[in-house]
Amino acid sequence: MTLSIQKYNHNTIEISKKNEFAMKKTVSKSQQPIGYTKFQYFQKRMVDLIVGGSLFLVSLPLALYTVYRTRKESPGSIFFKQSRIGLNGKAFTCYKFRSMHEDGQFNPYTQENDSRIFAYGNTMRKMRIDELPQLLNVLKGEMHLIGPRAEWDILVKDYEKIIPNYHDRHLVAPGITGLAQVCYPYGRNVEDAKEKLKFDMEYINNWSLWQEIKVVYKTIEVVLGKRGM
Repeated sequence: MTLSIQKYNHNTIEISKKNEFAMKKTVSKSQQPIGYTKFQYFQKRMVDLIVGGSLFLVSLPLALYTVYRTRKESPGSIFFKQSRIGLNGKAFTCYKFRSMHEDGQFNPYTQENDSRIFAYGNTMRKMRIDELPQLLNVLKGEMHLIGPRAEWDILVKDYEKIIPNYHDRHLVAPGITGLAQVCYPYGRNVEDAKEKLKFDMEYINNWSLWQEIKVVYKTIEVVLGKRGM
C-alpha cells in the first residue's frame, strides 16, 4: 500500500527516535537478539492456526470476488508468487493476489500513484485484500499473522550488505502484518528499510501478547482506511 512519507505523524517520528536507541541496545554484545522463547512461539502458533484458519474460511467469498474483479480488469494470473526470506534467512514462496498488470515496467519499489496497479488492485492494497493468500503461508508455518515483513530475496541481499544487523530480523518468521508495517509508511528505498528495521527489532525483543493486540488494532485501522501504509 502506498502513502506519502510526509503523512506519517509526529507520534511515529517519536517512536522511531525511541526505537533508534532500542536498536543500539539490541545490537550490543551484552544484549544480542534471541527471537521468541518456546512458550512465546507456542502462543503465536496457536493464534496463527486458530485465527488464521478462521480468517481463511471467512474471507473465501471476498477471495472469489477478487478473482472475478482481477480477471475482469487485468487478464493474466490471479496470484502473484515471489521468493521471500523467512526464518533464519530461508527462502520460501510467498503468495498474494496480483494487484499490478503483468506487463508493467520492472521496479522493486511501489511508487505513489503507480501506473502498474489496476483499479481494483489499488483497492486491494489499501484494504490489504492482496495479502489474504498469505494465510496459506501462515497455515503452512512459513509465516506468522504478525511479524516483520517478508522481504523479496533480491532486496534482502542488498540490504544485508549495507544495513548493519539486518539479518537479525530473520531470527523469527515474517508476518502478514507487523509493528513496522502499521507504524511506518510503505518502504520505497534503503533509508526506509533502515527505519523499519528499528521497528522490527523493537517488536522481536519486546514481544508480548499485549503488543500483539496493539498491532492487530492498528492493522484494523489501516484496513478501515483510518491510516495508510
